[in-house]
Order: sequence, then C-alpha cells, then structure tokens
Amino acid sequence: MRGDRFHGRFESAGQECRAPGCTEPGEFRAPGPRGSGFDGPGQYLWFCLDHVREFNAGYDWFEGMNAEEIFAAQSPLAGWRTENRTFRADAGVDGMPRWADFDDPLDAISGRAASIKKRAAGNVADYGRFTPREQEALTEMGLETDTDRAGLRRRYSQLVRQYHPDRNGGDRSHEARLGRVVEAYQLLRKSVAFS
Repeated sequence: MRGDRFHGRFESAGQECRAPGCTEPGEFRAPGPRGSGFDGPGQYLWFCLDHVREFNAGYDWFEGMNAEEIFAAQSPLAGWRTENRTFRADAGVDGMPRWADFDDPLDAISGRAASIKKRAAGNVADYGRFTPREQEALTEMGLETDTDRAGLRRRYSQLVRQYHPDRNGGDRSHEARLGRVVEAYQLLRKSVAFS
C-alpha cells in the first residue's frame, strides 16, 4: 500500500502469522523453504510485524554455503557468468537454434546483421554513416562521406572566410549561403559519425 509507514506490508494477504501461538494477521512475507528461481517466485512465510522482524534478525542467506560459495556469491559478477546457449560458438548444434534461425518476417535481424557486416568490411559509405539530413549538410559544405572531424573544421573555416562579408570586401550577397554553411556545420559537428 502506497504511503504505508511499514514498507513491504500486504494488508490484503489474508494470511495468519506463522509464528507458533500468534493470532495476528500475517501481513509481511519472508523467504520460505523454496526460494525464488526459474520456476517462479517461490513460497513465502507470512508473519506479523514483530515476528517478521525476529525472522529477519536471524535470517542467514549464506546458510549451507562453504567459504568458496560465499565468496563467489558476493562477487559483483555473481549471476552474470551464465552464458546463453543461443549466442555461444556451438549454437545450432544438438538441435539448439542460433539467433539467425528465428523467423524474421520484417527482416529486422538479418537487415541489422547485413549492415554490421558492411561496416566491418569498411564499406562505410554504403552503410549510411550519416543520416539523410547530415548527408544534405555534407553536400551543402561540399564534403564527401569519408571526411573526418579535422576535414570538417578545415572546410568550415574555408567557407566562412569565403562567404563572410568582413572577409570578402563587404559583399553581403553571400549571407544566405553563409547561414546555410553555419547551420550545416552545427549539425555535423554534433554527429555521432565523428565520435
């Protein structure tokens, strides 16, 4: 219940406290004999507030573990060491499917895989390193898709010197072009293609 001063209370549980001789409602749950796992949330023991506090004070999660198991459970990587068979090198062996064996009616998986292969092969221009809007900005600045951040800066400096009225004898006829160049540069300098 939101706003209840006792976090974890289940008022509508309808259980009775499991402590021997206690007739209070069991509004707080504690881990039972079968813990949470793949097959579901497990079984809970229901207690009143006083008895759940008593239960929690004596609860030992590491009970039954040896020193090596306790050390492994306390590791920050605990639980991440399991490897999903679908992505292992031997996937597809013994009747287990590989990720590419799944039905892909929208071509989402294989389309993504094809673009990754193109990028890995160095065919960056075909992969679409830039968004369509960024490609327009490149065209506005007269740059190719294989340009780098330094080339972008050099070209921007060159175009500003060419079109700025202070640099071309006060000719204001190129101000619109200068505005488009500045806008294109502002878009491209933030592009993830240059990160």
